[in-house]
Amino acid sequence: MGNLIILGAQWGDEGKGKLVDVLAKRFDIVVRYQGGHNAGHTVFIGEKKFVLKLIPTGILRPGKLAVIGNGLVIDPAALLSEIDMLTAEGIEVSGRLFLSNRAHVLLPVHRTMEKVFEARRPIGTTSRGIGPCYEDKTARRGIRMAELLDRDGFRAKYDALMAEKMAIGAALGVNEYADVAAIREQYEAFAERIKPMVCDTAMLLRRAMRDGKAVMFEGAQGTLLDIDHGTYPFVTSSSASAGGACTGAGVPPTSIGSVVGVAKAYITRVGGGPFPTEALDGAGERIRQRGNEFGSVTGRPRRCGWFDIPLTLYSAAVNGIDTLVITKLDVLDEFDNVPVCVAYRRGGAEVRDIPATIAEMEQLEPVYECLPGWKASIFGMTSYDQLPARAKEYLAFLESRAGVEIGCISTGPERSQTIIKPGSHFEKLLG
Repeated sequence: MGNLIILGAQWGDEGKGKLVDVLAKRFDIVVRYQGGHNAGHTVFIGEKKFVLKLIPTGILRPGKLAVIGNGLVIDPAALLSEIDMLTAEGIEVSGRLFLSNRAHVLLPVHRTMEKVFEARRPIGTTSRGIGPCYEDKTARRGIRMAELLDRDGFRAKYDALMAEKMAIGAALGVNEYADVAAIREQYEAFAERIKPMVCDTAMLLRRAMRDGKAVMFEGAQGTLLDIDHGTYPFVTSSSASAGGACTGAGVPPTSIGSVVGVAKAYITRVGGGPFPTEALDGAGERIRQRGNEFGSVTGRPRRCGWFDIPLTLYSAAVNGIDTLVITKLDVLDEFDNVPVCVAYRRGGAEVRDIPATIAEMEQLEPVYECLPGWKASIFGMTSYDQLPARAKEYLAFLESRAGVEIGCISTGPERSQTIIKPGSHFEKLLG
């Protein structure tokens, strides 16, 4: 099997974790290439629920390797808590999890700064310090894993960074910080536990691929939250699109064979920002309750709306998506009719392009085509032939308008509650 990327085609929360888990058994290594512990992948195995924030979902498959790439920002406390959780559940982590020595270290001061900035200019962040850590990385003052493991080097860099942060904090009226020396000692203790896992993961991956190992790259968030291609500034601070897999893992573009996009049968987003198809009536709340649309990490209620074809076309073009996975189709089981946005109106004209500015996006009015609902439960179905005719018609409509095949449908949270469409590119990817 070739190497592939699985990523979100919408604003995140599409159900990527389950799909990565389903496919992981066919790969040797699963890699997370961007983001931090602000995004969770939820996987159900039997009655057990796992929420993974930093560690790739492949860790749940015995014998598979899990790699955290250089494109991430890592809170050691969150990482070790996640490791302890997995160990307590009987998941072997030692010798299977590897961290990039070039990944950046997230400090408590990053959370402090994000809360300050979020209060001044709300974006809808999780206030976990992700943005400020990436800011330090880009400004070339960040601390990387390799430096965390060098005690003398870490002390010098940490003290210099904290002196700068306290000066900035004083200018912003933030005069209370946690004990700087105590946190430094805490991170030195973290380093001792983390050290056996840290290596040059880019080299590890390149060697593995040279030796014929199959690698899956697991994206976090979604394309429309990408720092370059998303609805800026209401985006995350990393490259959540396919290009981020190469820079965030240290592998060449020529090593990627396919890109799988994951999209809900409707659409959601959290935090602020434009959302042309948001259902502000009872339908939005109905979707939220039926789909349990609350953040796996934060618990925040997600904004809910109807499937958006122009956004899907945009996402497919940015990422070069070969095949789509549609999740949570069962959430729409009880709807009499299901609207789908096929275009926008702006200034009296019909448009399908995604504008660059928020001001322009807020002027968009969705143009809907309404499809009849199937009014039957598809929950847990595992065969395409089992689907009601109108559910198949809905999928065929999305496929034809988006110009990308739908190769897989998720009908529930369990691994087994998955339909692979016969003859699809997705089926061929599975061999």
